[in-house]
Amino acid sequence: MRVLIAEDSALFREGLVGLLTAAGHEIVASLTSADGLIDAVIEHEPSVAVIDVRMPPTMTDDGADAAREIRQRRPEQPIVLLSQHLETRHSVQLVSTGAFGYLLKDRVLRVEDFLDALERVAAGGSALDPAVVSALLAPRRSELEPLSPRELEVLGLVAEGHSNAAIAGKLFVADRTVESHLRSIFQKLALDESAATHRRVHAVLTYLRASGNA
Repeated sequence: MRVLIAEDSALFREGLVGLLTAAGHEIVASLTSADGLIDAVIEHEPSVAVIDVRMPPTMTDDGADAAREIRQRRPEQPIVLLSQHLETRHSVQLVSTGAFGYLLKDRVLRVEDFLDALERVAAGGSALDPAVVSALLAPRRSELEPLSPRELEVLGLVAEGHSNAAIAGKLFVADRTVESHLRSIFQKLALDESAATHRRVHAVLTYLRASGNA
């Protein structure tokens, strides 16, 4: 993959560069500020852009704001946001667009999980940190009340971006069992199958709306 990194912490940035280079990926640009980030993405067209939420010049939401602008100008650009602290609003705004990940920086220390997340996002999938998913679900479950605890667990893994096969592996069940759970979830959430409706995406959005933030 061709990766663009935007991260103001020199230690963390160089760690990412070393990790990704060792894994065989090409670093096309490494930025320390949100200034110039949008232009850099347009110029280099990376396979995935890894962006810190809080960056100079204001050290508030500069990275997240740049990510939203990038999505307006390049709707299919894969983006992974990184954050030191749990902030759910950024994930809710971008997750429905696909090719998006939102991970806590601690997740990068789990190298295989991080690399897998980048590859999923670069391929057009999603990757939400389990802690982010849990926080989104915690405040209000009204829309999800029809679901069983097992179905909630399955939907949570779907929201993180895992495939059916990966979910089956994590839960130690057969693929067809996961498919059965998903059919039940779609039915209980009244998500009809049609050419214009991607039920998997809509199920995840329902899951996120349970937080009251979507």
